[in-house]
Amino acid sequence: MNQNTKILVIDDEKSIRRFLELSLEAQQYSVLLASTGQDGIQFCKDYHPDVVILDLGLPDLSGLAVLTQIRMISSVPVIILTVQNSDQEKETLLDAGADDYLTKPFSMTELLARIRVALRHSVNLKETTIYQNGALKIDFNTRTVTIDQAPIKLTKTEFDLLKILVKYAGKLVTQNQLLKEVWGTYAYEHSHYLRIYISQLRRKLEIQSNMQNLIITEQGVGYRLDVA
Repeated sequence: MNQNTKILVIDDEKSIRRFLELSLEAQQYSVLLASTGQDGIQFCKDYHPDVVILDLGLPDLSGLAVLTQIRMISSVPVIILTVQNSDQEKETLLDAGADDYLTKPFSMTELLARIRVALRHSVNLKETTIYQNGALKIDFNTRTVTIDQAPIKLTKTEFDLLKILVKYAGKLVTQNQLLKEVWGTYAYEHSHYLRIYISQLRRKLEIQSNMQNLIITEQGVGYRLDVA
């Protein structure tokens, strides 16, 4: 199963790349290696990895810049590696779309566990065209939503928001990440709309399905789709 899972490692340290390559291949993962941020971004475009392991200390671009550009083209889970342990930095990176964060030195056991979590949270919509959560059923091919087989009419924006929440089902998605993925990189002007759309989406889904707290609000941070 792991042989079909591609992991992209973006790190300028040759010894770290080699260590991760050997360790991940021993777990039957397919490994791609990039030593610069630009190469890493290009590999994301060309090879569509399932997980990205991104070191912040790159020679050509900052880790944040690489993460931002990856998020413009992909929702692939990104695990950050860094020698720093700053809460402010963690918040900035998570807000920019990182999925997890490990401080060097780290154990391979811990990294493998984080990879498994990232893979579980990421729904590959190219392969998974149907999502079901209790009475809620979503067909991504036809962009239809039903509850107990009764159709629920969603606007394009409501469906796009729901699609992102499903991608990270059970995981917190920040407000800024939702804004960027739905409205684009410069989306802060739409922030007041986000609460309205989420409220409308919650009302349509929760009232019809009788599923309370299907979309959970993490006050001031973002939203989480509850998993039944």
